[in-house]
Amino acid sequence: MSIDELNDYGRVQFVEKLGAVLEHSPWVAESAWELGPFVSKEDLHEKMMRIVRLSPAKRILKLFRAHPDLAARLVAGEYSSREQRDAGLDRLEPAEVEAFMSMNRTYTDKFGFPFIMAVRGKTKDEMLSAMGMRIEQDPETEWQEALAQIDRIAGFRLDDLIDESCVEERADRHA
Repeated sequence: MSIDELNDYGRVQFVEKLGAVLEHSPWVAESAWELGPFVSKEDLHEKMMRIVRLSPAKRILKLFRAHPDLAARLVAGEYSSREQRDAGLDRLEPAEVEAFMSMNRTYTDKFGFPFIMAVRGKTKDEMLSAMGMRIEQDPETEWQEALAQIDRIAGFRLDDLIDESCVEERADRHA
């Protein structure tokens, strides 16, 4: 869809299209709809992330906790399932699954939410390494890192959903 099509949607249709961009948190899309129209995919992304960052800590924590553990065999959102599958996390050896599960437990016990990482383009070794390094961070630093990862994830998902080539073509015709 184009940003123009998205701008033409009513609230319900807008939330249907974008409600899953931030894991099980359609409230972000609902709030973003009120900030439209959007001039670009980047404008939409920035406004969605501003909504998240300005939310109360309890609401952000709920967003964090909506994310699945990496390599978990539990039901995850459509985007997360695909992203983890594309990263090969559905094809791990038993010892690798145990390593991820152990790191997930350690991380969640320390921070109170699952390890969040934009896995697109990452290998399983890079993910495990990042988990190991991030477990050592202090809670405030890791909170900010989790937000940064959600920002990256949302950017990837919006890139997949919104085609801005038609905006460029329209601009070229009017130039």
